[in-house]
Amino acid sequence: MPIVIICIGVALLLLLITVFRLNAFISLIIVSILVGIMEGMAPLEALESVKDGLGATLGDLALVLGFGTMLGKLMADSGGAQCIADTLIAKFGENRVQLATVITAFVVGIALFYETGFIVLIPLVFTVAISAGLPVLYIGMPVVAALITVHGFVPPHPGPTAIAVIFHANIGKMLLVGILTAIPAVLIGGVLYTKMFKKENLHCNIPKELFNPKKLTDKEMPGFGVSVFTSLIPVILMFIHAFVEIFFPKSPLLHYVGFIGDPAIALLIAVLLGIFTFGLHKGKTMDSVMKTVTESITSIAMILLIIGGGGAFKQILIDSKVDQYIAHLMEGTNLSPLLLTWLIAAILRVSLGSATVAGLTAAGIAAPLVNVSGVSPELMALAAGAGSITFSHVNDAGFWIYKEYFNLSIGQTIKTWSVMVTIISLVGLGCVLLLNIFM
Repeated sequence: MPIVIICIGVALLLLLITVFRLNAFISLIIVSILVGIMEGMAPLEALESVKDGLGATLGDLALVLGFGTMLGKLMADSGGAQCIADTLIAKFGENRVQLATVITAFVVGIALFYETGFIVLIPLVFTVAISAGLPVLYIGMPVVAALITVHGFVPPHPGPTAIAVIFHANIGKMLLVGILTAIPAVLIGGVLYTKMFKKENLHCNIPKELFNPKKLTDKEMPGFGVSVFTSLIPVILMFIHAFVEIFFPKSPLLHYVGFIGDPAIALLIAVLLGIFTFGLHKGKTMDSVMKTVTESITSIAMILLIIGGGGAFKQILIDSKVDQYIAHLMEGTNLSPLLLTWLIAAILRVSLGSATVAGLTAAGIAAPLVNVSGVSPELMALAAGAGSITFSHVNDAGFWIYKEYFNLSIGQTIKTWSVMVTIISLVGLGCVLLLNIFM
């Protein structure tokens, strides 16, 4: 059975990484090929699937991760992140700085895919934690919770928007109920769950090659306004694209804003601006600024490969038709349409790894239920979104991004990240079922 084979694959992966201490990328490639063969694929077919998954994942993320890391390194080394952190702490106070960063992540995340938002905000997370004398995960977990929740619930984020289109949901209504659902999900899954840990258990070793903890003086740092504007340029450009796409879909400007609003191009523009605002404008030479840029890329080489390995594993599961097998199992059930939609998305998420694939596939399977049952299409879209972000583990690129950037073990990542997103998913389901009483 495909599900049993997936379980064997995941168990083998954990064994190779945790017991035999084999490199995560090597382990992912080995397990991906073996799972593909066990699922009935020919060895060469499995290898091609691995190559496709690796290429597709890095094709989508290499530019985003590359430019995002450059921007983050420029912002951190120049003191821009420190300036933003110091200002947030001064305005909100150390007791409420967690809330300040969560609000920032919530707003930023509406325009960005989870991976992009993570890369943009990670320097701020490190800097705020150090400046406030708090464990990194005490700030990081709620920030990540906000990013992944928006990824599943709130248009105009691309994921929820695409799911809404499949269900023919009203984007305005879904935005409203999405925010109503996302707020308790972030507060419970992000803020409250983080507080259940002892603070000493939320410490992690910040990778020194990704972040420079050196304290700078006010004179050495760029100003708050410049720092915020430069770091938010990608968000602003992507917001413009989303706004035009939703409200002026036939505008001739869509082609142009679509180009500058693409995550890779938006981050490239921000990097070019950052070279000036975080470097040349502060008296640094071009050689010095380029050294920072080069160091940022060399620091994420293995991270890129590991993320690509996660994408290879995901592609094997998709190409071996696991999603079709799961869809067939769900046919003919008498469950509530909302619960069924969430369950299909959740099983696909755990099996395949990709939240976007899980949400869109579940939406395609469950879309006919809207007309049959009369249930709100907006709530059906939210149910698919909530299910798509449940228990994330070793077949998900997001799992590896979180693990590698926070420098955690697999066990620590499951305890913090995997459980956290599952709580968010369950809170989302609960809110959807509650809202169904009134809609």
